[in-house]
Amino acid sequence: MRRREFISLLASTVAWPLEASGQPAKPVIGFLRPTRAEESGHLVAAVRQGLRELDYSAGQVVIELRWGDGRESQMPKLASELVALNVAAIVAASTVSAVAAKAATSNIPIVFVIGEDPQRAGLVTSLNRPGGNMTGVSFYDIPITGKRLTLLRELVPNAETIAILQDPNSITGQAETREIETAVRASGQKILIFKAGSEQEINTVFSSIDQSAAGALFVGGGPFFNARRNQLIGLAALHAIPASYAFSTYVDAGGLISYGANQVEAYRRAGIYVARILKGERPGDLPVELPTKFELAINLRTAKALGLNVPPQLLARADAVIE
Repeated sequence: MRRREFISLLASTVAWPLEASGQPAKPVIGFLRPTRAEESGHLVAAVRQGLRELDYSAGQVVIELRWGDGRESQMPKLASELVALNVAAIVAASTVSAVAAKAATSNIPIVFVIGEDPQRAGLVTSLNRPGGNMTGVSFYDIPITGKRLTLLRELVPNAETIAILQDPNSITGQAETREIETAVRASGQKILIFKAGSEQEINTVFSSIDQSAAGALFVGGGPFFNARRNQLIGLAALHAIPASYAFSTYVDAGGLISYGANQVEAYRRAGIYVARILKGERPGDLPVELPTKFELAINLRTAKALGLNVPPQLLARADAVIE
C-alpha cells in the first residue's frame, strides 16, 4: 500500500462517525457576540445553566464560541462560520448578532438575547408566534428609562443637571432619548447628552462631563457599554460622579445603582429555549420571552465613597444591596 493511500485510510478511520460505536455525536451550539470573551464569560455560563436544567450537561453539548472582540462588523463573517459548521442552533447575543445570524441562515434555529424590541428590530413579526427559525429573550429596557431616572433623582436629589451617556451606534438611542426627554420635562431637571462609540471616546467624554454642570450620570444601554462596564465604573469613581446603569452586573463590579432586567437570567432562559429546540420543538412556535421583573441594586460602599446617604425608603425597595 502506498504511503498516501495509507494516510487517507487512517484519516477516514479517525473521522468515522461516533454513532457507529454506539455514542451519538454531541449537538454543537453556536454562540455569537460582538464583545470580548473575557467580558462575557458569565453569559455563556448562564446559557450552560439553562441547558443543564433540561438535561444537557457540559459533557453532552459542544458550544462553539465566536467573539467579535468589540467589532460589530465581524458578526456577518462569524455567523457564516457557524452556519458552515452546521450547528444545531445559534445563540445570537445582541441585536447585531441576531441580524447577522438571520441573514446567514433561514434553516438553523436562532435564539436571540437582545435589549431591543425584536419586532422593531425586524427579527420577528409576532412576539407570541415568531414563525420561521427565530425566537428568543428580550430584556427591552426603553420603557423603564423614566423609572431609572426617577431612582437616580431620588438617590441624588440635588443634581439639577443629569449627564446622559449614549452609544451613537445603538439602534435604540433615539427611542431612549425620547423617553429621557419625556421624563425630564415632568421633573424640571436639565440633561446634557454625551455620546461615545469607542474606548477612547469614553475617556474623553468623562473629562467633558467633569467640566459640565452635571451632578449625576445616566449610562445608556447596549452591548458596547455592557462590555466596558469596568472602564465606565472606574471613570465614574475617578471623576466622583454618581452613575446609574442598566444591569446589576455593574453594581456587582462597583457601580452605584442599577435598575433593569436580570441579564444573566435572560441568558439562562435562552439556554432553556435551546434545549427545548434540541428536544424537537420549533423556534417559530416558542413565544419571545419578555422580562417580568426589574431589579433595583445599590452599592452602599460606592455611595459612601461618593458621600451619598441612601434614603431608607429607596434602600427598602432594593432587590440587592452590596455593603
